[in-house]
Amino acid sequence: QNPYIKPPYSYSDLITMAIKDTVDNKITISSIYKWITDHFLYYRMTTICWQNSVRHNLSLNKRFEKVPKERNNFGKGGYWRIKPE
Repeated sequence: QNPYIKPPYSYSDLITMAIKDTVDNKITISSIYKWITDHFLYYRMTTICWQNSVRHNLSLNKRFEKVPKERNNFGKGGYWRIKPE
């Protein structure tokens, strides 16, 4: 793939792929960013502005929901998953 050409996937698609690539189907936002940059060179080569679009998609797309971390799991934020319905 040409690293200067944006992949033909929506941010929603990228988030879904990242979530489905986990063992328990939930992922932190920083892990979503890492998954995207690990799988698509374009996002390593461009500015990080695309991360705003990922956050926007997670917050507004009804397909995704935030789930809290377990009590013994420290750190900021929670997990994101695809709504079970």
